[in-house]
Amino acid sequence: MSETPGLLVLMGSGETSPTMVEVHRSAARRLPPGARCILLDTPYAFQENAADISARARRYFSRSVGLDVEVAPDAEARVAGADWVFSGPGSPTYALDRWARSGVAGDLRARVRARTGVTVLASAAACTAGTATVPVYEIYKVGADPHWREGVDLLEPLGLRAVVIPHFDNAEGGTHDTRYCYLGERRLSRMERELPPGAAVLGVDEHTALVVDLMTESVEVAGRGGVTVRLPGSATVLPAGTRTGLAELRRLAEGGPAGAPPPPPPSRAAPVQVTLEETIHAGERAFAEAVAVPDLAAAARAVLQLEAEIMSWAADTEEDSGGVEQARELMRLLIARLGEQAATAGVHAVMEPLLALRAELRAQGRYEVADALRRALLQGGVQVEDTPDGPRWSITPPPGR
Repeated sequence: MSETPGLLVLMGSGETSPTMVEVHRSAARRLPPGARCILLDTPYAFQENAADISARARRYFSRSVGLDVEVAPDAEARVAGADWVFSGPGSPTYALDRWARSGVAGDLRARVRARTGVTVLASAAACTAGTATVPVYEIYKVGADPHWREGVDLLEPLGLRAVVIPHFDNAEGGTHDTRYCYLGERRLSRMERELPPGAAVLGVDEHTALVVDLMTESVEVAGRGGVTVRLPGSATVLPAGTRTGLAELRRLAEGGPAGAPPPPPPSRAAPVQVTLEETIHAGERAFAEAVAVPDLAAAARAVLQLEAEIMSWAADTEEDSGGVEQARELMRLLIARLGEQAATAGVHAVMEPLLALRAELRAQGRYEVADALRRALLQGGVQVEDTPDGPRWSITPPPGR
């Protein structure tokens, strides 16, 4: 490893989503040419789809960040010599056990202590970064009594005595409290009493990153949420856009002297980041507004934009199991409605954008969706044929009429 300026990045979630692209790119700009970049797959290595998760992550870092990333199989590779190290979702305790045996835990600490290399830990991996770790699988999914596990403690070399809790503002539970990495207030309050003396909770919201420059000791909160420094009876929230220093973070984690000044306000406006769920709703609204006019060219553009967003989010290792498929279902529904609208609107005015949409889908290899559009048009009375000179369309009686 060359002397890459040290950086520690802790992400609450969204590590391979569009919301964190700029954070990754900013970190990557520190790397020298030909940098060695490794992905530790340990937190999810036990999953049957581990290879697929790694492949999607590699595509994300290659296409969106410009990094050629090698996968380090289940913590077998030493990380001390890497310029950039990343680890993300899965089980914190599965990772802890293997990193302790393989020496990776010591290598990660050494990187931070030496203040060299870019180290990015997200979701489950971020859980391990403090003095203690939330065993989220065991508590939330198996029903174990709330307890802590020893952490890798990357914060100790920085003078911070704290635990890191990602997914801090999680709201998936709906009717029950899933904040604080699915612990909820009741369990976290109980667990706080069992923390080592003087330890604070460092909560990182979803689609949010805490970025620590290990050389200058500057600290930035990036993304769409905030970072919470929580002590018994008090909590300080550093919103996205906050720029401060490690000394201030240490003061907050230690409780700070009475009457101490609040952290400095954000030095710049934080960019608004959009989640996949918000993208789905925005696409649905744009389509509905276009159809109401009616402007089917704009409706087709809304579907094309939704498709582009789906492609951007498809690499996200957390969203793919549900959110992306939900977006694809919506796109298929909107395509069917486009076909219906073509039957009632001026067909000549809408066929150009609809055929452009179909061509775009085919170019991306999305043949199933392109065929769905073709069937929808046929239901609306327009037959599309592919010829050597390009697609040709004609008006035909809709099926069943």
